[in-house]
Amino acid sequence: MEFKEIFQKYEALVAEVDKTFNKISEQTEDGIKCAKGCSDCCHALFDLTLVEAIYINRKFNETYSGMERSVIMQDADKADRLIHKIKRRAFKASQSGASTTEILKEVSLARVKCPCLKEDNLCALYDYRPLTCRIYGVPMNIGGQAHSCQKSGFTAGKAYPTINMDTLQSKLMQLSEELAASINSSLKELPEVLVPLSMALVTDYTPEYLGANTGDKVEEPAPAAEPSEACGTCDKDKSACASCNYSVELGAMPEK
Repeated sequence: MEFKEIFQKYEALVAEVDKTFNKISEQTEDGIKCAKGCSDCCHALFDLTLVEAIYINRKFNETYSGMERSVIMQDADKADRLIHKIKRRAFKASQSGASTTEILKEVSLARVKCPCLKEDNLCALYDYRPLTCRIYGVPMNIGGQAHSCQKSGFTAGKAYPTINMDTLQSKLMQLSEELAASINSSLKELPEVLVPLSMALVTDYTPEYLGANTGDKVEEPAPAAEPSEACGTCDKDKSACASCNYSVELGAMPEK
């Protein structure tokens, strides 16, 4: 289960997201306050899609061993237990009649230290950090509503270029579906599974865990489309390829 081609597509999306972050940073002057040592985003709650979870799990296992690995794993276990309690409270609140808006607001205020945040406030897996971490400092469009880092310098009511999170989530789900199909997983809901980063680190993503049918014919992901004539005039770099299926549009959903 190498997932080489799928990981290449994911890395192409990551490269385009980084490029978009830099573009927005240039356009918004002093709105983005991200700087080395700022760890505000390292305490926010968010979940990873299947492709992100397995990717960062692989990179963690490739990068760390011995005592360093043990320390991060212990922190991941602590974080995962705390996140479970927070989600449990949210579930009980929903059963008690609390509105979705109230529940989401309460969850958004929760603070849990990421297990990858080191004592010097630097990320232990910075080069492989998830997309949410990469775009945290720029304005985001989530379900039609604007969101931005509380430490940012953006002015309320003023229009800014945004990254559409629904677009990114759709692309991540597509890659997760390709990943599940590539191992002919018997778990039909596997591509929809979302987990916090802490759980992604401590999970052993074995073929059995993923429901891989290794004895059956594996369904290969659909090959990338051949470059179109428009590619000859495209001003994007190769990170946006996979024939544009993984490019990032600012504030817009892709055409169906």
